[in-house]
Amino acid sequence: MAAADALSNLTTGQIVGLWLQAAFTLAIFSFLWSDNPVYKLAEHIFVGISAGYGVVLVWHQAVLPLLLFKLLPQISGGAELSANYWVVIPGALGVLMLTRFFPKYDWLSRWPIAFVVGLYAGAGIPAVVQASILEQSQATLEPLKALHGPLIWGSPPVGSDGASVLTAFNAVLLLTGVICTLSYFYFSLPHTGILGVTSRIGIWFLMVAFGAGFGNTVMARVSLLIGRVQFLLEDWWRGTGIRLFGGG
Repeated sequence: MAAADALSNLTTGQIVGLWLQAAFTLAIFSFLWSDNPVYKLAEHIFVGISAGYGVVLVWHQAVLPLLLFKLLPQISGGAELSANYWVVIPGALGVLMLTRFFPKYDWLSRWPIAFVVGLYAGAGIPAVVQASILEQSQATLEPLKALHGPLIWGSPPVGSDGASVLTAFNAVLLLTGVICTLSYFYFSLPHTGILGVTSRIGIWFLMVAFGAGFGNTVMARVSLLIGRVQFLLEDWWRGTGIRLFGGG
């Protein structure tokens, strides 16, 4: 009854959509058996739809509002009355990217590529230094500041009783991990003696970090798998498949 009720509430378009989703899901799962034509068909359809959707999205969110409507405000129907001819420069650079399709003139595409790379390098380097070096360094030393405030930094301790044992352990572990990991990537001296010991400890920290990252990735993929299986069992099979194949 539940499946029949669910089916009765669905429109024809929704039922067709459920079957298409199930068909493509099973087609992708068929790769577990072998690299077969059904899987390749689903893969190519997915890539093609994604590329087409991306082109339409760029056209409506970038080309029209940021280029054509700026040059020809009268076709936009907006409040702008004067054209902004400065957008011709990025528009021309964007058109030059299309010369990659013409071998005789593909060298022209190097200009917009060089412009984009230079722009994002100049804008990204300060942000990377701020986020990956300065803020990371501050975050590394912050637990020690809370732990040894009165002794080193001249500030009061955290809480009335000072830092807890767990906070102290985390602060020391964090600082040790950072120093040992950095020492592993220091190649100006041979990894012998103290440097050899710290670099080997750094390898352990790296393996733990890689393992945790890999575990999180596997959990995310398993969550996606669970979602697809639930869709096949609940939305598709119980919603339409049982009724279609004569089930209760």
